[in-house]
Amino acid sequence: AWKGGDEMFSTAIIRDITERMAAEKALKDSYEKLERTLEGIVEALGAAIELRDPYTAGHQRRVAELAVAIAEEMGLPTEKVEATRYAALVHDIGKLAVPAEILAKPAALTDTEFALIKFHPQQAYDILKEIDFPWPLAEIVLQHHERLDGSGYPNGLKGDEILLEARIIAVADVVEAMSSHRPYRPALGIEAACDEIKAKRGRLYDPDVVDACVSLFEKGFSFA
Repeated sequence: AWKGGDEMFSTAIIRDITERMAAEKALKDSYEKLERTLEGIVEALGAAIELRDPYTAGHQRRVAELAVAIAEEMGLPTEKVEATRYAALVHDIGKLAVPAEILAKPAALTDTEFALIKFHPQQAYDILKEIDFPWPLAEIVLQHHERLDGSGYPNGLKGDEILLEARIIAVADVVEAMSSHRPYRPALGIEAACDEIKAKRGRLYDPDVVDACVSLFEKGFSFA
């Protein structure tokens, strides 16, 4: 009798484990599907700004590429690397609210025009906060023009008040922008970009982020 009871008990446990595994797989599949959907949303948002601003076509993708490499070089956990990737892919989404002629202007911007440009992180935040991402994308994007000494915008945050992902994107953004052609100047090159972030390491830019970025280029990193 005990043997039969043991078999029934074992069968019940196996069934329970099997059902739990099936439920976990369904949940994992559902999460992966949701993540792919969110990735699609991020990529669509990124493509939208590139249509408005042809001079920065590919800029967000290249910033994301470098930002992810920096995050990995720093040994950050997967969730922070992913947050960095997706925030970088849409970091300029707020420029949708900036007139296209200002974005493509070959001459120096007026104070009024620059004020409009400086408002784009807040505009991005207002767009992204409505989407329930599993990463704090709205906050990261809001902060990507903040600087360690409080001289950045829009909120003049300092040091650790700025999310690490935003500090990474800040460096990747500057390096990519300086090494690429712009309507108001030719490309300055990677060497000049690295000199710039090293010169302002610890004042404007996170020292660990700068060191990781410079190390990547010394190891032969190049944009795809």
